[in-house]
Amino acid sequence: MALTPTGIRRWYLVHKWTSIVNTVFLLMFALTGLPLIFSEEINDAGSAPETVQTLPAAPVPMDLVIAGALAGHPGARVMYLTPDRDKPIVYVTISPRDNPAESAMTFVQIDARTGKPIATKPTGEGVMSFLLELHSSLLLGLPGELFLGAIGLVFFASVLSGVVVYAPFMRRLRFGTVRKDRNARVKWLDTHNMVGIVTLGWVSVVALSGVILTLSTPITGIWQLSELAEMSAPYKGTRPPEHLVSLDKAIASVKAAVPNAVVSFIAFPGSAYSTQHHYMIALAGSSPATERVIHPAMVDAQTGKLTDVRDAPWYMKALFLSGPLHFGDYGGLPLKIIWALLDLTLIVVLVTGLYLWLGRRGAPIERRLERINQAHGVLEPAE
Repeated sequence: MALTPTGIRRWYLVHKWTSIVNTVFLLMFALTGLPLIFSEEINDAGSAPETVQTLPAAPVPMDLVIAGALAGHPGARVMYLTPDRDKPIVYVTISPRDNPAESAMTFVQIDARTGKPIATKPTGEGVMSFLLELHSSLLLGLPGELFLGAIGLVFFASVLSGVVVYAPFMRRLRFGTVRKDRNARVKWLDTHNMVGIVTLGWVSVVALSGVILTLSTPITGIWQLSELAEMSAPYKGTRPPEHLVSLDKAIASVKAAVPNAVVSFIAFPGSAYSTQHHYMIALAGSSPATERVIHPAMVDAQTGKLTDVRDAPWYMKALFLSGPLHFGDYGGLPLKIIWALLDLTLIVVLVTGLYLWLGRRGAPIERRLERINQAHGVLEPAE
């Protein structure tokens, strides 16, 4: 059913004001996100050459990796451990035993061939870390993340209303038309509409994954109160183990039950992704399509016995998939280049939209809507 001029006016106002509200933040997202797409390549460029070689045929035992990570950090404990799928590196997160907060964590890189720490720049410092914090939370932590999540929802309203406002163009003009014979303002409007509609799918995917990432803390909290609480119910009333069983033994028990799975990362007892009594060994598929979908395997941290393997709930799958999807980290460098080009087109949409608003004409919107109706649906430049 065709929209009436009044309906178009309402959708136009929604598009106008939602766009104005989030344009500055979207420009920040686009500008900071561009180098973050290539963060791995940028970090590798500053690393020692030996850290970007191929994986060893027989990496050292994980217990030796843990010992290497804790060397020089007396009183610390391991919280997370992540083997790199492509390079001979194991990323280890450690924290003081009396302070498991994220702000107190230290990140160590271990050579998977020797079990020795790799000399790297301190994590959390430098331009890339600053850009990531700015991009994800405005440097404000959880309040900043939730605020940016709300901005993402406003952006969805802007995208949806923009599609509705653009629809009347399709009645008389070919898809993607830029009327070069008209004045500069019409050409800017056509460019804004054309680039916006072409990148609609990509923008929607990146925005949705970004909103999910801003909700990582509450999503993890739901998992802790539901799935993890259920897994730890049999241990209710028992003390956490004082000494953890060998991590290699825990991994071996999982491999015996799921021989084809790949260890994606490991959460140690007491961390956000595990219980007080378990190693949570995240298993991923071996193909590019399944490597981001994990299945948590829970191993008793005192005995090394596998107690549970299950699918992650849908909301945790969404969270784990959103990170690489948001930054185009699925298909190697070619996909990242495509993501970067699309990011640049988003900047074009934002800049042209800002130009159209700042250079708006003084004619009342009712007069422009009357012209729209008389032109059978062809929109003139709008305020």
